[in-house]
Amino acid sequence: MGRLDLASATTRAAVEAFLWRLGEIRSVHTVRATRSDLEQLIAVCPEISELTDVACREYLRRYAPNPVTRARKRSSLRAFTRYLLEAGRIEADPAKDLKAPYRRRTLPRAMSQAEAEEMLSIGTATRTPLRDRALLELTYGAGLRASEVVGLDLHDMDWEDQSARVRGKGDKERIVLFGTCARDAVWEYVQREREAPPGVEPLFLGPQGRRLTSRTLQNVVRRWAAAAGLDPSVSPHTLRHSFATHLLDGGADLKSVQQLLGHERLGTTQIYTHVSAERLRESVESAHPKGGGRN
Repeated sequence: MGRLDLASATTRAAVEAFLWRLGEIRSVHTVRATRSDLEQLIAVCPEISELTDVACREYLRRYAPNPVTRARKRSSLRAFTRYLLEAGRIEADPAKDLKAPYRRRTLPRAMSQAEAEEMLSIGTATRTPLRDRALLELTYGAGLRASEVVGLDLHDMDWEDQSARVRGKGDKERIVLFGTCARDAVWEYVQREREAPPGVEPLFLGPQGRRLTSRTLQNVVRRWAAAAGLDPSVSPHTLRHSFATHLLDGGADLKSVQQLLGHERLGTTQIYTHVSAERLRESVESAHPKGGGRN
């Protein structure tokens, strides 16, 4: 499929060749989502000769009703047209001038440090109290995505270094660090509550010794948040956002937070985390010659 002669290819054949190439560098989930997007492009222009700037705009108009969907489909479309251009099948990129949609990013409210401490200390009545506490301590203590937490295997943990190897977006691995509270909570769960048949690798287990799901983690977070009297919308992502915010509030530099979160671009971290007005004010007062801190 990767050696398809694009000179005689329909759009569908070209899409299949592109997806074959994409599968070599991207995750199965990315390929599946891109396939869904480009199937709709085929409906607009079955032949590559019909792939014009007008057709690209029509594709987005018809199948991208909101900014979030438009951004994703525009990304899939541009990756495909760049592939065609590099393959010599088209002479100009019909999607290069498509404007990115304006999209207001709504981020979850970060908990205050007092709220985080309250939530992690209160506990709930459950059959797996040690597992649930370990889940929350590690999610907040290392700023992990839900998929990264439940994707951990026992051998990913380095107890001495207080670090773990996680698989993030695009199946990319990185090393994350966590503090003593998270280490002790996870270690206690492993020693006292984790019951796994020989050879079972997932760190966090659900019924029948199977790997825990992101949905279960979501439910655990909501139960503990409710017990602490917090907003019911608190999610694993709220804990991740709080991790980054509290690091910045404590004086961590943005580049370090970027590496810990696993963001490829610093700009993503700048959008993802918010820096408190108090911290900005303190920086100005202490560092600027007219800030008042050097009088």
